[in-house]
Amino acid sequence: MFCSVLLITRLLFGTLYPAYCSYKAVKTKNVKEYVRWMMYWIVFAIFTCAETFADIFISWLPFYYEIKIFYVIWLMLPATRGATILYKKFIHPQLSKREEEIDKCIAKASDQGYSTLLNLGSKSFNFAASIVLATAIKVLSFKHYLFKRFHVITTATLIKHIIAFLNFVEIISSQGSEYLI
Repeated sequence: MFCSVLLITRLLFGTLYPAYCSYKAVKTKNVKEYVRWMMYWIVFAIFTCAETFADIFISWLPFYYEIKIFYVIWLMLPATRGATILYKKFIHPQLSKREEEIDKCIAKASDQGYSTLLNLGSKSFNFAASIVLATAIKVLSFKHYLFKRFHVITTATLIKHIIAFLNFVEIISSQGSEYLI
């Protein structure tokens, strides 16, 4: 029960209200408010990541959910300026100190992610081609059975289609990833 109250409170006060205030800051071009809400979103993102792991280990603590509700409200209220305090005192200094290292990690992950995606796409295509080929061979066997029984399609025609498909697969595989994107 209380978990759903937390979710609704977090949705309203942690996400929707700050999103609307961010919209207003952008619309009115109020730099002070814009910076305030950018700091909020950075703090809220870090809180959300930390909360994911904290929920696993310490959600059993008494008043855990109540503390989270008050924390989210404290972060966004203009009177308390919670997000601004946390950002200026803790987050900004740490991000500034590690900015270059973080940028390198993001670039490396991006490069590896792209090459992994291409590799996975190539493997998926080859896997699909092997399934189609296996199916074609089964069809050829079944076709031979049908031809003997019902004279449906000639074997030569079916073999021509299979060879054309195999040539297509070979061309695509040899040309690499340019057809995968």
